[in-house]
Amino acid sequence: MGDLVIGARSGAPEPDGEPVGNQEGLSAGDGEELRNAEAGSETDGEAENPSRRAPRQRSFWKELPILIGIALILALVIKTFFVQAFSIPSGSMENTLQVGDRVLVDKLTPWFGSEPERGEVVVFKDPGGWLNDEPTQRSDNSFVRGVQDVFSFIGLMPSSDEKDLIKRVIAVGGDTVECQGSGPVKVNGVALDEPYIFPGNTPCGEKPFGPVHVPKGAIWVMGDHRGNSLDSRYHMDQPGGGTVPVDNVVGRAFVVAWPVGDWATLPVPDTFDQKGLAAAGPLAPTMAGTALAVPAVWWVRRRRR
Repeated sequence: MGDLVIGARSGAPEPDGEPVGNQEGLSAGDGEELRNAEAGSETDGEAENPSRRAPRQRSFWKELPILIGIALILALVIKTFFVQAFSIPSGSMENTLQVGDRVLVDKLTPWFGSEPERGEVVVFKDPGGWLNDEPTQRSDNSFVRGVQDVFSFIGLMPSSDEKDLIKRVIAVGGDTVECQGSGPVKVNGVALDEPYIFPGNTPCGEKPFGPVHVPKGAIWVMGDHRGNSLDSRYHMDQPGGGTVPVDNVVGRAFVVAWPVGDWATLPVPDTFDQKGLAAAGPLAPTMAGTALAVPAVWWVRRRRR
């Protein structure tokens, strides 16, 4: 006899009328088909249920305003706390900076208490009376003015209303600065070699001065084009004696970003690295060493205990 196959025919009764094997009258194959059918019906139910459908991807045009909004917010944050673009309106810093150049200004370091150093090119707000005769440069076209206002607000375009200046820091608080005759400029008695001065200019220009003691919390600034710069020399009769409060400094200009042909970094010239230039030069290392030694001695003594 061959092997007995139970339930080979669905619902086929035995001769005595009693079903044998599969009590539900289904073969193994029929059971598999039933399970597949039930699984299919469940899948169909899930497809018909909106709450279980996969979320539809949002279209690009609906996401575009969100992306633009995020970009504008990021640009505003960068302008406020990190970097801002400024336009050079005059030739007072030639040939280091040309009229129309766009420079990027570091606004981050002043937030951490960093103060301007000698030799840096800085942007600062008018301390009072320096730009009284300078007209604001605004377009006559209302649409152009609106675009300029929006882009200047987020830092992508310099503002025509902001009265900011850009000069080189020559002396800082505590320094004594002077320029007699045709020069050179001296800081704390040390003569400066200034290769950045506009060709044909003398270090003093047409305005010898000093000696001037720069008060703490202030800086003395001069343009590289000494014959075309109304800098600290020309405001000695005003409050502050021609110096600029450190609080007025927006930040340090560190690179010429535009136009591409004028691209350049703005490092501190080597002349400001001379020994003895700092007013408190001999004391500074000693004070720094003392400040570091005190916690070190305290730590060693505690370890010994």
